[in-house]
Amino acid sequence: METVYTATVSNVGGRDGDVKSLDGILELDVRKPVEMHGEGKAANPEMLFAAAYSSCYNSALMTVASRRKIILPEHAVEVSISLNKDGNSMFLAGKIVVKAPGMDHDELQQLAETAHTVCPYSKAVKGNMEMKIEVMV
Repeated sequence: METVYTATVSNVGGRDGDVKSLDGILELDVRKPVEMHGEGKAANPEMLFAAAYSSCYNSALMTVASRRKIILPEHAVEVSISLNKDGNSMFLAGKIVVKAPGMDHDELQQLAETAHTVCPYSKAVKGNMEMKIEVMV
């Protein structure tokens, strides 16, 4: 195995604190959302995870399309990450929505499913959290 890149980010203050990458590129406040009785108005861990996941997944989608010589029209990938509670246990679940107007639905669904098998984030959560995939044309 070869490590290609490592990002290191530190947090002070938990969900009501701040995060900062060691290289100084990322630095922002994090706050509990209003839905969790927080003040909101800042990023939160689920938002940051969704941002990272959507970027990684979209790259996987574009790579799969390119390898199959499929022209992927202007498109967007939305990732939703939900923090859920079951008794005293907290867990994550998510949904990936691929929007590619004008594309064939079945072809886009196949690309989306394949991207889910190669995306490093999808691999990381496989078996650990439910992820639904939806396409919109």
